[in-house]
Amino acid sequence: MPRGDGTGPRGDSSPRGGRMGGNRAGAGAVGNCVCPGCGTKVPHQRGVPCYDMKCPKCGKGMARE
Repeated sequence: MPRGDGTGPRGDSSPRGGRMGGNRAGAGAVGNCVCPGCGTKVPHQRGVPCYDMKCPKCGKGMARE
């Protein structure tokens, strides 16, 4: 268990921390969602994960660009 003295699990000592480079709430509002099937890109909507969106052209699940 971390004790606030830098002796916690490996990787927790970085000021940004976390598995995804420190952005613990997700990738943020900037960027696009892309369809892995047809390549259609749509602007990412804050608070809506790309994987919850469906492609407007082919209906497949979107992914973060």
